[in-house]
Amino acid sequence: MKTQHNGVRLSIHGLVQGVGFRPFVWRLAQQLKLNGCVYNDASGVKVELLADAQQRALFIDRLYAELPPLARIDGVDSRSADLPDFCGFEIVETQQGAVSTGCAPDAATCSQCRQELFDPGNRRFRYPFINCTHCGPRLSIIRQIPYDRASTTMAQFEQCPQCLVEYQNPADRRFHAQPNACVTCGPQAWLEDQSGAQIETDDPFHMLARALNDGKIVAIKGLGGFHLACDATNPVAVTELRRRKHRPDKAFALMGRDLEVIGQYAAVDDTAAELLQSCEAPVVLMDAVTTNLSRLADTVAPGQYQLGFMLPYTPVHLLLMETLSQPLVMTSGNRAGAPQAMSNEDAREQLNEIADLFLMHDRPIQNRVDDSVVRQIDDHSHCLRRARGYAPTSLALPPGFESTPDLVALGAELKNTLCLLQSGRAIVTQHLGDLEDARTYEQYQYTLSLYQNLYQHQTSLYACDLHPEYLSSKLGEQIEEQGNHLIKVQHHHAHLAACLGENGYPLEGDAVLGICLDGTGFGLDGTLWGGEFLLGGYQRIERVAHLRPFPLVGGVQAIREPWRCLYAQVKQAQPEITQDQLAALFPLLVDKPCATLDKMIEKGLNCPITSSAGRLFDAVAAALGCHAERISYEGQAAIELETLARQGNPDSLPYSLILDRSVNQIDPASFWQQLLKDLNEGTRTCADMAYAFHKGFANAVVGQVLNLREQHAFSAVALSGGVMQNGLLFSDLHQQLTAAGLEVMTHQRLPSNDGGIAFGQALVAAAQQRTQVG
Repeated sequence: MKTQHNGVRLSIHGLVQGVGFRPFVWRLAQQLKLNGCVYNDASGVKVELLADAQQRALFIDRLYAELPPLARIDGVDSRSADLPDFCGFEIVETQQGAVSTGCAPDAATCSQCRQELFDPGNRRFRYPFINCTHCGPRLSIIRQIPYDRASTTMAQFEQCPQCLVEYQNPADRRFHAQPNACVTCGPQAWLEDQSGAQIETDDPFHMLARALNDGKIVAIKGLGGFHLACDATNPVAVTELRRRKHRPDKAFALMGRDLEVIGQYAAVDDTAAELLQSCEAPVVLMDAVTTNLSRLADTVAPGQYQLGFMLPYTPVHLLLMETLSQPLVMTSGNRAGAPQAMSNEDAREQLNEIADLFLMHDRPIQNRVDDSVVRQIDDHSHCLRRARGYAPTSLALPPGFESTPDLVALGAELKNTLCLLQSGRAIVTQHLGDLEDARTYEQYQYTLSLYQNLYQHQTSLYACDLHPEYLSSKLGEQIEEQGNHLIKVQHHHAHLAACLGENGYPLEGDAVLGICLDGTGFGLDGTLWGGEFLLGGYQRIERVAHLRPFPLVGGVQAIREPWRCLYAQVKQAQPEITQDQLAALFPLLVDKPCATLDKMIEKGLNCPITSSAGRLFDAVAAALGCHAERISYEGQAAIELETLARQGNPDSLPYSLILDRSVNQIDPASFWQQLLKDLNEGTRTCADMAYAFHKGFANAVVGQVLNLREQHAFSAVALSGGVMQNGLLFSDLHQQLTAAGLEVMTHQRLPSNDGGIAFGQALVAAAQQRTQVG
């Protein structure tokens, strides 16, 4: 070949492998009549073109404008190059060793595959594993890199001649679609009864739909694990599912056939509709519709004002929902406290006493991937659980982190995720769950190894939470003992950093005031923090204000039993109150060991001191009758308190909380005095009191911020922590702080709860490491 001098070499970075990007480039070059080639390399995709400046600009413009559905371009580096005299344009094999850019997220069935699925003339008619480069499994089936068929759980299925032709044709949308298959050569689905015996049927999905209509509970093997499903309009079926699963109260996720069905039960606005129909297809929380005749079972989402709906996002779900006009409960297939079942064997063992019928298939799930959950508050979209559809899409690091060393952040104890920093980007894993469950912890360790393999990530730098009893922290200490460097990051500092990082706040930016409200996190002073005002940034923080601490009587037991928080709060606010007075206001305290609690508080026995906002909300919830005795899931009392508050009169006079400027504390003592007075006199409804607390608490937080602005220089605030998932509180805070002229940063792509902690840990560790090296 002759050498040309008008060539250009493009290096394209982003989500460009395993998503049909190379055939897209090939088709674009064909349309523009350009000669050259495209190939994967270790950092992304390379394109070599024989093109002048005008052709080059047009090509790059169309790259951005016409991307395949799952692709994302983070940057294009363009350099002149001496290239061979190409004849035509071709896709060539990888040039520089094994591809190591990880893996794309799983994606909902695309419109083209959906059309083929229900086309009687198509060879994949009603085939429950139809997919292409625009949709289907990715993360859930990958075992190792490079991402090719042999590295996935599809390796056992050899493609038939027809599928192979598609797979090898750059003009076909199934070109190098690794899960490509058909009924002749691919995975198969079948039904089983509780004994494991296979049930003969011409169409397992029609039989499954009939069983659901008859009130049965079914287990369905989906994309990243099993679901348990039942008719959401059948109170008997929903109640029985709760009984069998030992899940008494926590809201169930729902699936509706289409937007029309969902709109009968939830308020679907344009933003929600877009989210539901996106390739990520998350569960979307929307306000329940209560004004029409369509009724869900009351036990679907007890004590909540919102419903979590998703659309069918796999061919399995599409075929199941085809004939069902009512919504289904579609909840994780697991026993209470256990991780979601992935394998057929695990489902048979774990779900045998829960499901009446099982839909099985023989495509193994390699990696557990839960459904993602998203919520809309005002004009703000918030991710509550980041998993299927979103992970492991990487996040760009803020300015100043360009030379950040590779590192791994190990996350928190609850709602755990991991985070890898590499080449200027952050890779946050899918939601892994609560590490206190042994099987979840085992999956957590496996996922760490998997991601380090997928991204060829080698490092000796790790970050973990400051809490010494977190299993993630203990793993960090084990890793440190092996000769690695470990940086321990305070919990709320990580919350603040995660929010800053999401908003692209620069490393060298001015100090920001972080308002971090959550359950508990181990503080720098050895107490449990949770109602914090932190001034600083990635490298360091100063605790400039907080909620007044109180004793958490019984430690962890007080988290499970909100009445303990109520007792401690009231006794701290009004030490002179008698047991008879307390019993008259709160009859549930009559048979409680209050004298023992007094002794525990007096002697400091199992009474860790906490400034937790979450526990304050629990105490108020208990006072107003929201699950005072015991909660069955994290945050239950506070969630139901918000629901109660939304039924209150918005004109209710807010309660006041004292701003103690001498020590920069918000003291709820005055609030408790007002609440006890109202309870004693019976002049306000519980709903009005709940609303008045929310409004009063928001006012106190804003008042503290304005007080701090007189003492410190800052122009921006960051809202983080699990309590920020309270929509009523968040909305009020955001409006008031914005009206006060402050820039308000919030979470959107990562959860404000502990699901975002790993990202924050990684940024703090990177910033501190940079300072040490500097």
